[in-house]
Amino acid sequence: MKLMFYDRAKIYVKGGDGGSGCVAFRREKYVPEGGPSGGDGGRGGSIIFVGDSGLNTLVDFRYHSHYKGNRGEHGQGKDMTGRSGEDRTLRVPVGTVIYNADTMELVADVVEHGQKVVVARGGRGGRGNARFATPNNKVPTAYEKGEPGQERWLRLELKLLADVGLAGFPNAGKSTVISRVSAAKPKIADYPFTTLVPNLGVVRVREGESFVMADIPGLIEGAHTGLGLGHEFLRHLERTRLIIHVLDMSGSEGRDPLEDFRIINRELRLYNEKLARRPQLVAANKMDLPDAAKNLDAFKDAFSGSYEIFPISAVTGEGLDRLVYRVAEMLPAIPREVLHQAEEEKTFRFENRDRFEIIREDGMFVVTGQEIERHVAMTDMENEDAVTRLQQIMSLMGLDKALRQAGAKEGDEVKIGNLVFDFSD
Repeated sequence: MKLMFYDRAKIYVKGGDGGSGCVAFRREKYVPEGGPSGGDGGRGGSIIFVGDSGLNTLVDFRYHSHYKGNRGEHGQGKDMTGRSGEDRTLRVPVGTVIYNADTMELVADVVEHGQKVVVARGGRGGRGNARFATPNNKVPTAYEKGEPGQERWLRLELKLLADVGLAGFPNAGKSTVISRVSAAKPKIADYPFTTLVPNLGVVRVREGESFVMADIPGLIEGAHTGLGLGHEFLRHLERTRLIIHVLDMSGSEGRDPLEDFRIINRELRLYNEKLARRPQLVAANKMDLPDAAKNLDAFKDAFSGSYEIFPISAVTGEGLDRLVYRVAEMLPAIPREVLHQAEEEKTFRFENRDRFEIIREDGMFVVTGQEIERHVAMTDMENEDAVTRLQQIMSLMGLDKALRQAGAKEGDEVKIGNLVFDFSD
């Protein structure tokens, strides 16, 4: 059975919730008034992506799109902390770009084998009542529930990591070229769009020297707008350091090699200006067919001052060695472009950041903010001490004052996360 190629996927990830803290008291024979001994909950497991150079498709995410981390264990008596949930590791192909599906903000770019990216962090464990003992309250019953794990929808896009990309019209001979210079075995036939998925092949030049070549499915005029297989595969050229433009120099099927060359380069430029600036070699293919020599002379008259041209026949193998050795000679001088940096490497600065935001929706005051929402989520609303502590936190954060300034009156509804309550002035 042939493995299907998928280069896009949308998945839901959720880190494991933290375990709740414990309410317990020492009950020892000779300690009549033992203090609190409730332990903390364990941290929830995170969802982690790991780059794997052995994968070249996102097919696994096609059939399984929801991933949840393991919950941390609850705390126990005798100050025993709950066990943390195990992280869940998911393998993705090297070359996978991860976006927040709702905002399309970049999360990470997986460009190395073994690279790890945390895409949904597990929630921290709640504190047990032993943490809330004070000189004025030696027997606290307050505790924290576990923090909910981070959750979000992600969009995954695979952009193949290859040193060299083969570009050109359908039936120009790209698949035959890669099959002759590498161990790749693409489907080859004499009709357009034989290649429906990108093919990767390792081209071995000499001992210890090789490069990766990608056969990109045939492009057509209008590909940059999505026509044909346009957007499906143009993205795979973005990572290549060098482009080999394969032309049917024989002009079979009534095509004009010069016009084909201009059209494909225009599509590359319109899709991404950087692609048009990539170093480019011209593989003048099908030189074993009639009219190829005449068309090659015309092509050289038009472009020989701007591009290196290599007459080849992918069918007979003529000229391929010279092309391969020239590529191997050029690649060391072409730097790898770092497209994105992983999330962990970014540095963010927040100055005077508000701890919460208040908006008015349908007559209700809605309070949002990571810190305040976390406090609410970790509070047991049926525990009187815990609720009292939450009220104190809200007051210290200035929420009561801010609600009054926003126009809240006695009895108005206020919502924070899943909690809805009446405002009391």
